[in-house]
Amino acid sequence: MADDIQMKPWDRVKYPNEETTEALKPFIKKAISLLGEDVEREGLIKTPERVAKSMQYLTYGYKIDPKDVLKSAIFNEDYNQMVIVKDIDFFSLCEHHILPFFGKAHVAYIPQGKITGLSKIARVVEILSRRLQIQERLTTQIKECIDEVLQPQGVMVVLEAQHMCMQMRGIEKMHSVTTTSDFTGVFNSKATRDEFMNLIANK
Repeated sequence: MADDIQMKPWDRVKYPNEETTEALKPFIKKAISLLGEDVEREGLIKTPERVAKSMQYLTYGYKIDPKDVLKSAIFNEDYNQMVIVKDIDFFSLCEHHILPFFGKAHVAYIPQGKITGLSKIARVVEILSRRLQIQERLTTQIKECIDEVLQPQGVMVVLEAQHMCMQMRGIEKMHSVTTTSDFTGVFNSKATRDEFMNLIANK
C-alpha cells in the first residue's frame, strides 16, 4: 500500500485493470478463433488474457493528461537559449492496422521564463505515443502540449520512425524511415530550425 501511495497517477494507470481485462478477453478469443486457430490448445489458452493486459499497457496514454505531467515540474528560470531532449525512444500503435511504429523523438523549446524537468519532456512523448496514433498527429500533439503549458518562445519536434505496417505487410519495405516535424514561434525562423537540426544530427 505504501508503494502505491508513492506512485504518481501516471505510473499507477499503467497496470491492467481487471474489469477491463475480463471484458476484452471474449472478443480477443473470438478474433483468434475467426483467424482459424484452436483457442483451446495449450499455447493459446491464456493468450486472450495476455493480449488484453498488453493492449491496456500499450494504450495507457488515454488515461493521462500529459499537460498534468508538465505542470508537476515547472520552474521559473531566466534561461532563454535552446533546450533540446533528443533520441527519446518511443513506441506506438498505428491506428490504421494496430501494428507498431517506433523510433526516436527529438524535442526542443526556447524558454520564456519557465522551464520543466527534462524527464517530463520524455514522459510527454511516452504518454502521447501510448495511444492509437499516426505519426503526423503525434508530432503535433507533443508540440502543442509543450507550447500550451510552458508558453515558450517556440517549440520544435522531429520524429523518426519505422512502421511495421510498411515492413510486415503492404509494400514490405524493410528499412524505410518516416520523418515528421512540427514547430511554432521562433522556430518559424529557418536559422533557428537549422540550429536545432544540426544539433540533433551530432551524435
